[in-house]
Amino acid sequence: MALSEQFLEDEIHPIDIVEGIASHNDWDFDRVGDDQIAMAVEGQWRTYSVTLAWSGYDETLRLICTFEMEPPADRVGALYEELNLVNEQCWSGAFSFWAEQNLMVWRYGLVLSGGQVASPDQIDTMIGTAIHAAERFYPAFQLVAWSDRTPKDALQVAIAEAYGRA
Repeated sequence: MALSEQFLEDEIHPIDIVEGIASHNDWDFDRVGDDQIAMAVEGQWRTYSVTLAWSGYDETLRLICTFEMEPPADRVGALYEELNLVNEQCWSGAFSFWAEQNLMVWRYGLVLSGGQVASPDQIDTMIGTAIHAAERFYPAFQLVAWSDRTPKDALQVAIAEAYGRA
């Protein structure tokens, strides 16, 4: 059964859709409120914290995907340089480093102005894209933070995306 077949109503709250996706994937989740949900999604490298929040005011579904990152103080500059290189390769969403919380953060906002409704497939893709980006660039962030590798060299270990056919 397609993910979208579970939701037959025309106007279902986006966080209700996220809750259905989390249940479908057996992810641990906590419905923080009517407009917010937090989940734990297991990846290859680590478990990622994923939070989605709906803002009716600006009609935006916001996603943040976080993981802990505690670089030594002398490597923070290199980590910021790495972030710039990584974000050049990201088409939807972007990484930032929240130094006060020691968190690497992937952020994305889906604007649904004019009463548009997000489909379950769109929301599932948002979550999948966030996890894919975190998994792809996690090794590069670790290398630049914990070795003497340059940001450009560390980026080379990022899981390369293949295009075309073999």
